[in-house]
Amino acid sequence: MAAGKPKKKNPRLASGRKRARQNVALNAANTSLRSKYRTAVKNVEKAVLAGDKEKATSAFALMQSVVDTVSDKGIFHRNKAARDKSRLSSKVKALAQTA
Repeated sequence: MAAGKPKKKNPRLASGRKRARQNVALNAANTSLRSKYRTAVKNVEKAVLAGDKEKATSAFALMQSVVDTVSDKGIFHRNKAARDKSRLSSKVKALAQTA
């Protein structure tokens, strides 16, 4: 009656042990960048909903660099990054038009 994941076996070869160590480090780095990406997008959306034009434009500029970095590293596909930038850009421009 195993309720969880099966226990992982330790690699025997030195190359396998090294790969396991690298996977842990890469997973942590990717998780951090993914979180940074989502936070940057949320900050722009919050500023747009609040109607703060200056904050939205500054957050959008920061978000663009974060999105480009994450897509260059291959964490998210470049088309997803472009799509998110495009959608947020149109929201920020619409906010600027109404103000």
